[in-house]
Amino acid sequence: MGPKKCKICEEAQSKYKCPNCFIPYCSLVCFKKHKEIPCGKSEAEPEPSCEEKLASAPAPHVEKPIYIDEPSEALNQPQLESIASSNEILEAIRNKDLQKLIYDLDSSLDAETELDKAMEKEEFRILSEKILSTISQ
Repeated sequence: MGPKKCKICEEAQSKYKCPNCFIPYCSLVCFKKHKEIPCGKSEAEPEPSCEEKLASAPAPHVEKPIYIDEPSEALNQPQLESIASSNEILEAIRNKDLQKLIYDLDSSLDAETELDKAMEKEEFRILSEKILSTISQ
């Protein structure tokens, strides 16, 4: 699936989608222009795929290298795809508190400590179990 053009200005490559109708747009200016006319969830436009949602997600605000102690423990592409396509996991991460917890964990300079704190939260433990169950199938 290639890059899409902004449906507002028809010039730039879109980086975002309207959360209501999923129309692609490229900038805040185009988004504001789009919002001048109220929109609703389009029945004609299909729900974006997991890959499209992930592609349009903002990047974490802390850049850090990824270290893998044991390369054999890294997830492979099919495992990642099974996580991304799991309705059970997608439903769980709609929880705003869980989203904030994951964002804070991902943004932390001390991820190990933050992970220990996150594991104390029931909703994070349940999500972790769902992910482990999904990748072990």
